Amino acid sequence: MTSSGDRGWLRAMPADGGRDALFDRAGHRVYGTCRLSELVQGRPPGVTGSQWGSASRAAFDLVVSAADTGRPVVAVAIGPVPPAGSAEQRVERLTDAVSAAVGLPVLRIGSPTLRAAEHGRRLVEYVVDARAYAAGGTGDEPAPVGFRDILGRLPDGRTGPVNDLGTLTRAAAVEAYVAGRLADPIVRGLHVHWAEGPAEGWSWVQVRPDACLVERVSVTAQRFSCGVDAARLAEDLATVAVGERLRAVRPDGPDLLARADLTTEIVALSRRRDELVGGFAFDHLCAD
Repeated sequence: MTSSGDRGWLRAMPADGGRDALFDRAGHRVYGTCRLSELVQGRPPGVTGSQWGSASRAAFDLVVSAADTGRPVVAVAIGPVPPAGSAEQRVERLTDAVSAAVGLPVLRIGSPTLRAAEHGRRLVEYVVDARAYAAGGTGDEPAPVGFRDILGRLPDGRTGPVNDLGTLTRAAAVEAYVAGRLADPIVRGLHVHWAEGPAEGWSWVQVRPDACLVERVSVTAQRFSCGVDAARLAEDLATVAVGERLRAVRPDGPDLLARADLTTEIVALSRRRDELVGGFAFDHLCAD
């Protein structure tokens, strides 16, 4: 496939909101599930009929468009990462290739726990706000403080980063510890960005002294800036996922990971630092 780079292939969403717009946010209109064929005007050059047939039926969970023109700003998919070599992975790759050919920005959130219905709106609102904040710098100068690092009053009265998506999970972890459901109240995590792949975030809590509840989230932003570092966003989203699972976690749950095994996986990740953008900054987590 060759990239046309021609945004004329993109179909404008109804500017009047007639197609079940879910909500508006800061000059953007957000729609629910859309097939790729609803966003692209016909089969673009370089895409075979077979490729188009498979990709055009694929759907995105959310589509963010400019409220004034209806032009798609980004198509968002949230859910489990398809298994390697599966038919689902093939369709995803075809969809991404067609999206690239027509210049459609795509944001993929890979998680076994997060879903568009429960978490999509908060994610989109966050990204829209982060992008608006990042664009608000003076001239070519970025904003003096990153969106993720803005300090303010947290729900528990402390001062901290108000745009940390994991704030509620951290508060829930303290409550679970006080109730005796966790061995440690601290939510830990790490984030990396693969040079030839997505950003990846890990987050975990210690349920027993020897076992952890672990979540991993990938963020793939194609032709799109999230307004915040994609790897930090991935870690924050992993923390959100930990919070979802905290509601039902049990000390004897079969879905916990041995603490020693988690340390082994972190060490293995650290050994691949040459494959990471900016290397690996979490060597302090390599000791159990």
